[in-house]
Amino acid sequence: MSFTTSTALASKLPQAKDLSHLFVPTFRIHQKSPFKAVMGTPTLDMINMAGGVPHPSTFPLEQVQATVRAPSHAAPGRTGTLSLERTQTNGSTESLNELLQYNDGRGMASYCRFLRQFTEQAHAPPYADWDVVASCGNTDSIAKAVSLFCQQGDHIIVEQYSFPGALSNLVFAKVKPVPVAMDIEGVDPVALDSLCSSWTGATPLRAIYVIPTGQNPTGATMSLARRKALYAVAQKHDLVIIEDDPYYFLQLGPMPETQDTTATDMNKLSLVPSLLSLDTDGRVIRLDSFSKILAPNLRCGWITAPAYIQDRMQILNESTILQPSGLTQG
Repeated sequence: MSFTTSTALASKLPQAKDLSHLFVPTFRIHQKSPFKAVMGTPTLDMINMAGGVPHPSTFPLEQVQATVRAPSHAAPGRTGTLSLERTQTNGSTESLNELLQYNDGRGMASYCRFLRQFTEQAHAPPYADWDVVASCGNTDSIAKAVSLFCQQGDHIIVEQYSFPGALSNLVFAKVKPVPVAMDIEGVDPVALDSLCSSWTGATPLRAIYVIPTGQNPTGATMSLARRKALYAVAQKHDLVIIEDDPYYFLQLGPMPETQDTTATDMNKLSLVPSLLSLDTDGRVIRLDSFSKILAPNLRCGWITAPAYIQDRMQILNESTILQPSGLTQG
């Protein structure tokens, strides 16, 4: 399933380009979900012996409640209560019985619905057939994104100084990082163009991994002009951009005049547009996380990419984590 704000808008946006030729051979052939092959469509009143699905009556949780503090700029000192009930939905999320049960690798329906709306408001991807998939945070997402485009012995472009967690992922995958020069704004697009033009490796360069906002470890943030230049080089050399952006909503730019910065007022925030928001081709795989804006050990985030790529992400989830904790998503 892909998502846009309206049918009228969808009709005006292009479809993502098919970049499946950049996949490693394993993923070039469309595969069916192994979860659905074994589980079928899980229901709360059926015991699925093939999938080892427990009946929800065995779950020990009757109710889960949390007191949550409102953002300080919106309502200082104000709190609210979140409640998850065993068999009843609360209007915005599933029941505890559903949240605690096995589900497929896309993520809980309510969680993904919220993320589609939020992503549309924050980034408005300029192509029609994008979608989201739940993740266990960006370190999990990095490993999955890299595995789609790089296999053992391949190379991937990284920033001259890069996130140790990402580099560790590459070590275990036996994928070799190729550093590209940086300046105060991050990746130097001229250096990137030169690197790609002169590349003589045994396998082609297919992807670049970048942290465009509050880069780890340098703290560099790409300007809009720099992001456009990077994207143009990626188009020229047919690269996929893995946009790891957990710090995006921590930018310290000018705030709107109103103090109301709810999701419906995302357009009032003075944030540098993301690479996803410039992505007319569907070549950006954007990685988002709640680790920096809620709490790190919720281990919950999401991936935004074209729907055909998300079909592979779903399979990768189902082969590793299945999906993030239903409680966290709820």
